[in-house]
Amino acid sequence: MEGFIADFFRKRALKRHESKVPTGILPLDKIKTYVAIVDVEDPTCDTCKTAVLNFFRAHNIRGSIFFQDFRKIGSEDRLITSIQTTITKKDVNWFGRPSNYKLDVMEELQPDLFISLIREPDYTMEYLVRTSKARFKIGRKQMDGRIFDMVICDPAGKAISQLESFNAIKDYLLKIK
Repeated sequence: MEGFIADFFRKRALKRHESKVPTGILPLDKIKTYVAIVDVEDPTCDTCKTAVLNFFRAHNIRGSIFFQDFRKIGSEDRLITSIQTTITKKDVNWFGRPSNYKLDVMEELQPDLFISLIREPDYTMEYLVRTSKARFKIGRKQMDGRIFDMVICDPAGKAISQLESFNAIKDYLLKIK
């Protein structure tokens, strides 16, 4: 019963807040701002963050990296990423919708490009992608409704890191004219 109720609220929230901005593949020279979501549990998190920052800085594209950190953090543990750009379990409601504060911080950037480097996206990621007004959306796994314009999948039978996935994304972005 609880799953049915959560699904009801999830569908209702998506229907109410889903972006109406048309999306599609954009060439790099049409991208002025970006948002990238990185999974802190991936061992390549730090090197991936640096690679993303360096790539977009080299192309004079401003933006921000957000971190998904759903680990259980004890009282002795400290968050190693910025609290403003880290989405934790405390930042989502009972059915998985991110807080208005996190959504506002993300949309304040008015991103042209949204990149999700999360291997297995959950409802929280789906909500972020569907409600984003970005005109070009890239992910690692397609979701219902084909919400990503480009998907960089792991090769069959092999799980790749988010850094390897971003390197593939970067290669494609450089080829799009």
